[in-house]
Amino acid sequence: MSESLTFQMGKYPAVLPADLRYAHNHMWCRPLTPSPSPPQGRGGTPQVLRFGFTSYAVRLMQDVYFLDWSVNAGDALQHKQQIGHIETSKAVSDLFAPLAGTLVRFNDEVLKDPSAVNVDTYGAGWLFEMAADDSDTLSVQDYYNFLDANWEKTQTMLKGHM
Repeated sequence: MSESLTFQMGKYPAVLPADLRYAHNHMWCRPLTPSPSPPQGRGGTPQVLRFGFTSYAVRLMQDVYFLDWSVNAGDALQHKQQIGHIETSKAVSDLFAPLAGTLVRFNDEVLKDPSAVNVDTYGAGWLFEMAADDSDTLSVQDYYNFLDANWEKTQTMLKGHM
């Protein structure tokens, strides 16, 4: 198994655990059901996946104050479908489905108090679970490369909002 990676965001580290998969919209996912072959459901087999924001996303957003979902458990979701909103110390933004699949459930504790997103993003700060095929997600190395390739553009965008 590969090692966790740390993406350096200026002076701030974003830890990226190696045992997770990553979506382009800066969410991580972890399989909750036993992995069929090939490993972790990649290759067309839906399984239940738990999603949350990566430490990179949390660092960019800073403090998460409020989450609001516009979909319900049992809903079929399309990739990039708007699924809700998030309010942070930086902005109010739309949230989009990281993959196509069926929403299983939300983390009710985070809905009541989203502070876990800020302090335990890879644990108690998870957002929702969905049944999906994770073949379009990225390995930790691929996600790190994605961040690295886009970091200059991200910095320019952030500076433009300050």
